[in-house]
Amino acid sequence: MRAGHFQCIVLKKVFTMSNSDWRRNIGVHFTTPVAKVLSHTPLTPNAITLIGFVLICGAAFLVATHHFLWGGIGVLVASIMDAFDGALARYSGRVSRFGAVLDSTLDRFSEGVVLLGIIYVMACEGSEWGAVLGGATLLLSLSVSYIRARAESIGLSCSEGWFTRVERVIVIAVGLVINRVIIAIAIVAVLSLITALQRLYVVWHKLQTAK
Repeated sequence: MRAGHFQCIVLKKVFTMSNSDWRRNIGVHFTTPVAKVLSHTPLTPNAITLIGFVLICGAAFLVATHHFLWGGIGVLVASIMDAFDGALARYSGRVSRFGAVLDSTLDRFSEGVVLLGIIYVMACEGSEWGAVLGGATLLLSLSVSYIRARAESIGLSCSEGWFTRVERVIVIAVGLVINRVIIAIAIVAVLSLITALQRLYVVWHKLQTAK
């Protein structure tokens, strides 16, 4: 095997690698028991989605008012609740296309409001570079999700990605809790850029293979 051909194979394996399978397996293991309990309550999957969004808005307010510890805890709590809407929908047989769109839309808003809270704090503290970094993080984070949505709109699956929303939320929440916000958003910005490039490569490769 030629060295160039071997390098191409390695590059393909690296850029099409995904964490989605093990994330999904862990998620199902922990959310299914909760979904069983929730199925006996009046709560609907969409109601849980909306409750989670209200909680994340509250966490964003705490962040904007410089209560990083409680804001970070709020982000984690809201994100955990966000995992239950899909689990309840699947367990109770109430999966709907509108619910999927609502959940995806509010996920993007949730990321946005928390990062806007961080940008606001940076601006109030006179940290121009911190505010710019926060804006870049917001843009790059949303681009990862947008590439997947755009790929799916043309009939391609694009769940591949090393650093998706789950990882972004965890890093930002931990950064808030330990008061290392700049480091956290820098990590998210860099790894989101890499993941966006990874997904673009995946889409390109699938389109080339389909020819």
